[in-house]
Amino acid sequence: MTRLPEPIIIGFLCNWCSYTGADLAGVARLQYPPNLRPIRVMCSGMVHPNLVMEAFSQGADGVIIMGCHPGECRYKTGNEKALARLEVLSFELDRLGIDSQRLTLEWISSAEASVFARVVTHFTRRIQKLGPHNAMKHAAKKYAAIKHENRDAFEQQV
Repeated sequence: MTRLPEPIIIGFLCNWCSYTGADLAGVARLQYPPNLRPIRVMCSGMVHPNLVMEAFSQGADGVIIMGCHPGECRYKTGNEKALARLEVLSFELDRLGIDSQRLTLEWISSAEASVFARVVTHFTRRIQKLGPHNAMKHAAKKYAAIKHENRDAFEQQV
């Protein structure tokens, strides 16, 4: 039986909440799949859609954005901005032929190490069930063409 390659998941983690929750999960030695490649960002609201699209175009099987719970953002409304961007991104992914289930947004506080481990585990399983996304290169080319044609419109949506 041939085994499928393990999925690559890019995670954009808020410095103040989710990243410290991930750190606490490590200190507590909680078990979760090693598929997540965490990238620390100052705020989930600072994750521009181009970063997410670039992750997919570079071969990521899934992208997870983790931020502070609503109302707890250090930058006041960063997580609200992340939610608005997620809605635009979901539409764009579907338009490009990438299943929007490959992208998710989760709220995790700095004290929620077990929640972090559970979210990563569930998302990894979801991506494993979806399987590798073989159309990434095609979608990346299509995205580049759309971005070039509609750059101003895309930028204004986010």
